[in-house]
Amino acid sequence: MGKIIVIEGINGSGKETQTHLLVEHLKEEGKKVVEFSFPMYESPTGDIFKTCVLGKNGESWFQEGYPMIDPYVVCLYTAADRKYNLKKIEQYLKDDYIVVLNRYTSSNMAHQGSKHENSEERFYMYQWIDKLEYWLLKLPKPDCTILLNMPPHYSSELKETQVSFPFYQEDYNEDRVLNAYLELSELYHWNVIDCIKDEKMKTIDEIHNEIMEIIYTL
Repeated sequence: MGKIIVIEGINGSGKETQTHLLVEHLKEEGKKVVEFSFPMYESPTGDIFKTCVLGKNGESWFQEGYPMIDPYVVCLYTAADRKYNLKKIEQYLKDDYIVVLNRYTSSNMAHQGSKHENSEERFYMYQWIDKLEYWLLKLPKPDCTILLNMPPHYSSELKETQVSFPFYQEDYNEDRVLNAYLELSELYHWNVIDCIKDEKMKTIDEIHNEIMEIIYTL
């Protein structure tokens, strides 16, 4: 069986860039590797999430707008996208591929969990998502999750090119999302890469090299 490697972080933390570099590096070493990014907007379930929940034209089908949708409802849509695309991932795993994912269940936990200021409610949501996706939907657990710890005031310099949803950032607190990620990293023992050193952002290559050091220990 292959392995699942997940790259996580807040928006603009460099997830997409580091995912591509990791895949290229592993291919150069002759490894069988494939990458995916969740939500998979090109799939039916991903398109439903993009169109109905986020709003393809900047208008969510939910009158309250994306930021105010019940986080449990949002989780059901994103979990459905992972479940729908599970077969293709399972086939790659059976063929001994390394599957590199830009965002996974862990992203759901951090983004939706961060909407709860109360720690008990937040921890309940983490457990609820864990049970929903890994137990009830039987999604495979990652062999390695790497969190890019990039503070929001630095990440604004690295905003990734992505589908634009004007309202997506409304009431969206990146500091709370990052805190949720760091909280989850302790609970699940993820690998954390600090992207800032001496108040300066590390280079793309420096971060990539740290990722490879982690990968070589698997």
